[in-house]
Amino acid sequence: MKKTIFAIGFILCSVVSFAQKFACVDSDYILNNMPEYKQAQKELEDVSLQWQKEVENKLAEVDKLYKQYQAEALLLPGDLKTKKENEIVAAEKAAKNLQKQRFGNEGDLAKKRAELVKPIQDKVYNAIEKLAQEKNYSAVFDKASGTTILYIDDKSDISDLVLSELGYKTTGGNSKKR
Repeated sequence: MKKTIFAIGFILCSVVSFAQKFACVDSDYILNNMPEYKQAQKELEDVSLQWQKEVENKLAEVDKLYKQYQAEALLLPGDLKTKKENEIVAAEKAAKNLQKQRFGNEGDLAKKRAELVKPIQDKVYNAIEKLAQEKNYSAVFDKASGTTILYIDDKSDISDLVLSELGYKTTGGNSKKR
């Protein structure tokens, strides 16, 4: 009885899975073949370096204040010492707040990345969705997203079709194929 139920279940699963079509894409490959994505990445890198210098300058100011305080600490009266210590703490707090504002999870860099990269990702998603509907794919997997895929036949990789749909010329094969 158990063998019969198992056999029927196996046959049903096989029939259902044969009726579905699957494909995969490599979103890293697609994005890295899009000039506007490369430009967005370059712009993000430039802005990031600029903001990093800004934060480093603030931290250097804190360090300078602290060294100056250490040199003068023995000669300063108690109330002036406290005032200088408070200045150092306030400067350090301001530097850390700037760092968080620029590089925090919801900071300026994350907002800039969303502003520059999200429209490109949406464009790629729309092309994938259009191709999936045209070619009747039940699912399209992304090889680059960290999803565990133990094996995928290169014939099911539609990354070059997505690039063509977006209007980009391809070299005729995903560069990661061996």
